[in-house]
Amino acid sequence: MIGAGLSPFMRRSLVTVCVMMATIMQALDMTIANVALPYMQGSLSATIDQVSWVLTSYIVAAAIMTAPVGWLASRYGAKRLLMTCAAGFTAASMLCGIAQSIEEMVLFRLLQGMFGAALVPLSQSVMMSIYPVEKRGQAMSIWGMGVMIGPIMGPTLGGLLTDAYSWRWVFYINLPFGIATVLGLWAFMTETEERKANPFDWIGFGTLSLAIGALQLMLDRGEQLGWFDSQEIVLEGLVSAAAFYFFLAHSMTTKGRPFISIDIFRDRNFVVGLIFMFVCGILLLATAALMAPFLQTLAGYPVFDAGLLLGTRGVGMMLAMMVVGRLVGRIDVRLLIGAGLAFCALSLYYSIGFSADTTAWTVTWTSVLQGVGLGFLFVPLNTIAFATLPAALRTEGTAMWTLIRNLGSSIGVSIVIATLTNKTIVMHARLMENVTPFNQALTDPAAAMLDPSTEQGRALLDNLIAQQAMTIAYSNDFMLMMIMTLLAFPLILLIRTTAPGIAVAR
Repeated sequence: MIGAGLSPFMRRSLVTVCVMMATIMQALDMTIANVALPYMQGSLSATIDQVSWVLTSYIVAAAIMTAPVGWLASRYGAKRLLMTCAAGFTAASMLCGIAQSIEEMVLFRLLQGMFGAALVPLSQSVMMSIYPVEKRGQAMSIWGMGVMIGPIMGPTLGGLLTDAYSWRWVFYINLPFGIATVLGLWAFMTETEERKANPFDWIGFGTLSLAIGALQLMLDRGEQLGWFDSQEIVLEGLVSAAAFYFFLAHSMTTKGRPFISIDIFRDRNFVVGLIFMFVCGILLLATAALMAPFLQTLAGYPVFDAGLLLGTRGVGMMLAMMVVGRLVGRIDVRLLIGAGLAFCALSLYYSIGFSADTTAWTVTWTSVLQGVGLGFLFVPLNTIAFATLPAALRTEGTAMWTLIRNLGSSIGVSIVIATLTNKTIVMHARLMENVTPFNQALTDPAAAMLDPSTEQGRALLDNLIAQQAMTIAYSNDFMLMMIMTLLAFPLILLIRTTAPGIAVAR
């Protein structure tokens, strides 16, 4: 091995750099292609529905292939699997960049999602393995910066690359970092023990993959097709529910080792951490999914400026993670988690009052505040969830951790976008009810431009009402997420620590 003569500290630092590059590549690609979709649509001669599969195919493939990461790592070794996935992800990125048709692009994005699925859970498992227990809080803060800031900075970087070069550079950017990651892992990482006798539960994998795939399709296409008014969405919902049922029944009754070990759910702190991570997944991407159209459509910011404002949340997370990484082990993690929830709830409370006249400064400080809250949540959760989980279940646990966060993000985005659309329509209809000849405000000379008896007046009035309806809808969504955040507070009582930073199941 090339790094055989290096000190343990230097080797650990180099491995950390390599796994962080893998983490950031995968996290960025969850959102970096979003802003480039209109350019891809024209270049690849695709319809809006077809080009949406560029995102859907990646999400579905990554969700399905996250589940078997634990088995693959134990069967073939974490180093070999991480190198293979990083190399495959890099190659798939290059193929996406040279794609000449929408069919090729969707196929290559499927491959990219399949190889990228293992990068985040494996990198988390490696970080916990190479750092001693007393330094895992700092390790998780370093790792968390990549996995949480990546999706936020993705649209900004994607917009910059697309404007400066072309949409293909959204994928080409992965090549140098992917090659460096593979070479670094080969040179400096030590292979883990292989367990060749470990059997693979094909029934469990098949039913869980079907359940996750159908659920992701339902969530992704629901808004386009009118949710359960569409036969496709109803079918996908039924398939997902049935597959989940068969997966659970099989896992509970199989005589062999189930695809996902039931033992990981016997750790109380890990289960509570999963619930919290589901909430974090919703807060992380659902808020971004709301703020991006709010800033561009309602507040009128250009794409790049909107991306910069969204990126301020990443600044808050980075600052919080640098601080909280040092506090874990000194302060009761329940206090840190409570502070994180409080910061998130407070930022959402102030977001309820957002309107088209909201200043960039207000958006900036509320975004930073939410970033601080997420940072205070993420690091302690990662620490307590895996503190008492046996080392043999760690990789399997990190795969479940990533899967739950991704499901929370998908469900959260679907809920807030559906609520936004429906509430906008309802509020527009209610506000239009007040546009009558008997409305004193419309007869005021100051409102002459809004005269509904003229074509120009009707157009201006409709535009004003649409803006007001959308503002109310956004406020409703922010309030919904604030309530959900407040409801998570009682979960803190399920976590008990015997000493600061050491979590045990109650």
